[in-house]
Amino acid sequence: MAEERPGAWFGFGFCGFGQALGCGRGRQVHSPEPLRAGADVCCVSAAWSYTAVVTRGGRVELSGSVSGAAGGCRAAWAAEGLVAVLCGGPGPEAELQAWAPESALRGEPLWAQKVPPEPEGEDGTRGGEARAGPLPLLPCARAYVSPRPPLYRLLAPELRARRLELGAEHALLLAAGGQVFSWGAGRHGQLGHGALEAELEPRPLEALQGLRMAEVAAGGWHSVCVSEAGDIYVWGWNESGQLALPARSLAEDRKAVVGKATGPQEDGRETGRAAAGEDGAPVAFIAVQPFPALLDLPLGAEAVKASCGSRHTAVVTRTGELYTWGWGKYGQLGHTDAASVDRPCRVEYFVNEQLQVKAVTCGPWNTYVYAVARGTS
Repeated sequence: MAEERPGAWFGFGFCGFGQALGCGRGRQVHSPEPLRAGADVCCVSAAWSYTAVVTRGGRVELSGSVSGAAGGCRAAWAAEGLVAVLCGGPGPEAELQAWAPESALRGEPLWAQKVPPEPEGEDGTRGGEARAGPLPLLPCARAYVSPRPPLYRLLAPELRARRLELGAEHALLLAAGGQVFSWGAGRHGQLGHGALEAELEPRPLEALQGLRMAEVAAGGWHSVCVSEAGDIYVWGWNESGQLALPARSLAEDRKAVVGKATGPQEDGRETGRAAAGEDGAPVAFIAVQPFPALLDLPLGAEAVKASCGSRHTAVVTRTGELYTWGWGKYGQLGHTDAASVDRPCRVEYFVNEQLQVKAVTCGPWNTYVYAVARGTS
């Protein structure tokens, strides 16, 4: 059996506020670098201007435009308006605290609330089929944290939430049975219901009925989910190629467009003409994708995890490779440059370093990755 060795967290992208990336203010990291906190990092959550890092010893550390630290914690979730910290537990002693980030986790929180224990499964263990995912969904899977009032929001008990993700204006919920619900603003198609109207209450995605999903991820104005079979579905805004669908802005940046686009159609498509390297046939550029579209990774790779930034997307495959695409201005794609791409591209750093990616979490303009040496558990 191979010797077990701890993995490490890496980061790349925007660190202009001196965030948890291994760099100082005003610099972009275009290739993965180990985090300053080293192998002691348990999980990472990034807002635009700061990052919250949770260590294995239960310490939360803030870095970026704000700084601070607190002990006795097991999870944290960073948003621009607040940082949510889960203290104690698991069990009835767990408490959720919401802090203003500039408080540096000192003094009194904005509010605090005891968190009920996780639902008990049929086998008597905590969690069961409805085992809750990370914050902002609470361990009880009956409520979640919002960066805007009301900060503590209850969910209908029949939803039996397993994971919840918040975008800039919308929410995605993965139910225990693998069904996906969305609600909030829909003007960029990010709800996936085929229209651009808002939804005030969670609504199931009819296009995914009968498909069991294992992961959901909400970007600024786009959405991604991964099925139990490893398929990827994408929808929402594609301004920077974050859906890995043809984006007109990227084609113009590559000076590969000739002629004039006819403008956006009712379904969000724009018709233009591609030049170099193509046969001159019209190409459909996707501005808005209002319903889930199936996305294939190169070489038939299967996905297991996904995360979204403001306008970029990252996916981990079953074999531990990382693919990223979308907006790349700050190096958040990890391809050693600041280019944006509208197709899945493998991050070669982890391949070259013989590292197997296990987890990924995107901040708005950066990306954090947990990886272990290949051949280890």
